[in-house]
Amino acid sequence: MSFKSRLKEKTPVVAPGIYDALTASVAEATGFEALYLSGAGIAYTRLGRPDIGLVSMFEVAETLTMVCDRVEIPVIVDADTGYGNALNVERCIRLFEKAGARAIQLEDQTMPKRCGHLADKQIIPASEMVGKIQAAVDSRKSEETLIVGRTDSLAIEGVSAAIERAEMYAEAGADVLFVEAPRSRDDLSEIAKRLGTGTPLLANMVEGGSTPIMHANDLGELGYSIVIFPGGIVRFLGFAMTDYYRSLKENGSNRPMADRMFDFTQLNEVLGTPEILARGQSYETAGKKENDA
Repeated sequence: MSFKSRLKEKTPVVAPGIYDALTASVAEATGFEALYLSGAGIAYTRLGRPDIGLVSMFEVAETLTMVCDRVEIPVIVDADTGYGNALNVERCIRLFEKAGARAIQLEDQTMPKRCGHLADKQIIPASEMVGKIQAAVDSRKSEETLIVGRTDSLAIEGVSAAIERAEMYAEAGADVLFVEAPRSRDDLSEIAKRLGTGTPLLANMVEGGSTPIMHANDLGELGYSIVIFPGGIVRFLGFAMTDYYRSLKENGSNRPMADRMFDFTQLNEVLGTPEILARGQSYETAGKKENDA
């Protein structure tokens, strides 16, 4: 079943946030159906900086390429504003689609953008974003590559205006609609009710953000087809890192943390090291057999 077809089912797709090939492979092995490559996650981990538009198109493309080389399940990628105007969007879509993205998300913030759950966001005119969506749709090679149209206007113009923008983005060709940062369950419900079932809807769960955290099944009942948890893994690891480094500094050893970490062998099992080495050995053996013949 294609990702596009999967979104027509009642049960929502839960897409955990990832930021590199390792987090992608672990999430896939856990049994998730899709992954969300978070622009914020890349900023946090590669730059050690906040999500304020510092990550470039090519840093995301490089990360996306490595992720898609490692996993088989669909990857939704955060393309921020498309890194410029409609012509930049064209280039972005071609680059990300070629890298393996199954869905590409574009938002209507000005540049430089900032995390959707930070204050003082600014947005471009709806007409300009419509042009960007149209450029994205025209640029993709396959209709199976989905364009996610995100609006950040709710925090600035209110729920009704955000819904109106989302409707415009759907008319422009967006395959999935994403109204960022609803402030209550009532907001989430109104968005789903007014946008209807014609275009799949995406809900974003950010721990400590503007939107209340809800169970994915509850969001599915409201009418959402995709539920993303984009930054959860970074917040979890950041918390765990603090404990780890503090313990190492205080104890001069990892022994106190041994039951909370992989040892060398366990990590190599997660990475697939034995299988990779065995495959390499099989090619070496094949070459020797040909020479003997």
